[in-house]
Amino acid sequence: MIIARTPYRVSFFGGGTDYPAWYREHGGAVIGTAIDKYCHVTIRHLPPFFEHKHRIVYSKVETVASIDEIEHPSVRAVLKYLGIHKGVEIHHDGDLPARTGVGSSSSFTCGMYNAASALLGRMHKPARLADEVTHIEQNLIGENVGDQDQIWAAHGGTNYIEFRPDGSHKVTPLVISADRRRELESHLIMVFTGFSRFADQYAKNQIENIPKRQAQLHNLREMAEEAFNILIAPDREIAEFGRLMAESWRNKREIHETVSTDRVDEIYEAGIAAGAYGGKLLGAGGGGFMLFVAPPERKQAVLDALSDLVPVDFKIGAPGSTIVLYEPNGWDAAMDNHPTVGRSK
Repeated sequence: MIIARTPYRVSFFGGGTDYPAWYREHGGAVIGTAIDKYCHVTIRHLPPFFEHKHRIVYSKVETVASIDEIEHPSVRAVLKYLGIHKGVEIHHDGDLPARTGVGSSSSFTCGMYNAASALLGRMHKPARLADEVTHIEQNLIGENVGDQDQIWAAHGGTNYIEFRPDGSHKVTPLVISADRRRELESHLIMVFTGFSRFADQYAKNQIENIPKRQAQLHNLREMAEEAFNILIAPDREIAEFGRLMAESWRNKREIHETVSTDRVDEIYEAGIAAGAYGGKLLGAGGGGFMLFVAPPERKQAVLDALSDLVPVDFKIGAPGSTIVLYEPNGWDAAMDNHPTVGRSK
């Protein structure tokens, strides 16, 4: 049995500039963090006692005879890409709900690929892992996704990430003191808006609107760099970071009308009225989690103003996808040379 633990992420600034349709021409940059909320993917070779060959357990349960019958696109794509034909059982458990703007889809695909690779006796460095997951999501599955989520899932940490026109990227860790880290965390509030959404269509809308929103996207990239400069300078106040996020959210909302909704606007305005410096909806838009930056003495007032929503406490800088259990010698080893079972054939 193999278990991979992969973090979710919170993107602070620059989201939208990590789409290849943008950065391949203009370059892009984001700043954000992996958080201590995770998805766990468990994989093992399935014992030969069942009519089905594969069993996949997530929000639904699939029992199928072949990989082509698997409905979950990431599971199907990863197993086919790695050439895994022996029967497997896969379980997914997540700390946060799916389709909520915290990179859960890429976290799952990354954890799935990491765990399935480990089942084959392979291990990947974070950069290779991120590249492989990006290839699977963008090219094999055909999802409308950028490049940042896969990097957070694989690398973890709190980073400034640059996307270059040649297709490469550079990950620069945010080097700050423990006191500065705690200061930033003390200003952050994350709440669940109460509704999730499929990010693919929202991302598609933004990608199609890129030619019309170049000014906003250039601004978003510049704000990512400025946010980095604020955080690494111990004499600059986190209030600057929060006010910059308010400006970033105004720019992000202009990229496409579907980024926000009336309900999201109500939540945002309530948080600001209660004392937050700024905030933003996480992910491509439409719903999910909302992040606020507020002075610590106003955090409770903000939470009271949003008392109908579920808050989530988190720490920043979580490690990237990790194999937390590695016990590969199960039924596969026992059955490999069995003369009649034939499951490994």
